[in-house]
Amino acid sequence: MFLNGKVAIVTGASRGIGKAIALALAGAQADVVVNYAGRAQAAEETAETIRQLGRRALVYQADVSDSQQVQSMVDATINEFGKVDILVNNAGITRDNLILRMKEEDWDSVLTVNLKSAFNTIKAVARPMIKARYGRIINISSVVGQYGNAGQANYAAAKAGLIGLTKTMAKELGTRNITVNAVAPGFISTEMTENLSAEAKEKLTSAIALNRLGNPEDVSSLVAFLASDFCSYITGQVIGVDGGIMM
Repeated sequence: MFLNGKVAIVTGASRGIGKAIALALAGAQADVVVNYAGRAQAAEETAETIRQLGRRALVYQADVSDSQQVQSMVDATINEFGKVDILVNNAGITRDNLILRMKEEDWDSVLTVNLKSAFNTIKAVARPMIKARYGRIINISSVVGQYGNAGQANYAAAKAGLIGLTKTMAKELGTRNITVNAVAPGFISTEMTENLSAEAKEKLTSAIALNRLGNPEDVSSLVAFLASDFCSYITGQVIGVDGGIMM
């Protein structure tokens, strides 16, 4: 439909928003590399659904905070599909706590997985994309990276860093017909929000203009659009999918 013949790598694609993105890209006729860190069965289930949609899927375990593992994943993608057209940096973790109680290792792990991983993946795909003179890179940031959130200093810093990385990469790669954009989800119904109390969810929704949490598909549909040629003149942007919470 939009992405016929394109090849996409989606990091953290075994569940939640990443899984929805992988399926949306496959639904738009892209072949997809399903990256995961530790949930092999969930990644295989995502890949099987992609195949049921009539597209090819490659399941690849890699710690995207490790540059060598990332390079091996990109090499495997090119060996399997011949190219890489689309990169979606979705992998992320949270280790929430107030700054006075936050452990140094929790700061380091969140910055490494959520931010350094994007540096690793973009660097690895940049050369083949430049050679092809085509690419679509989409970084999954967060509204928390724009307005902060108490108890999430590490997560907010990482997501804000993704925004700066997005704008810089858009400038560096634009002359090679490679667009780089960020999507900033608000509060989305995933495993990360399932454990919130009813009181916490009510407080959240009261701050959202649409008065509800978002769904992973709200994010994935925008990612599929940004990955398509309909967005060939959109780059360096941060687009919110937040139900109006940023207003």
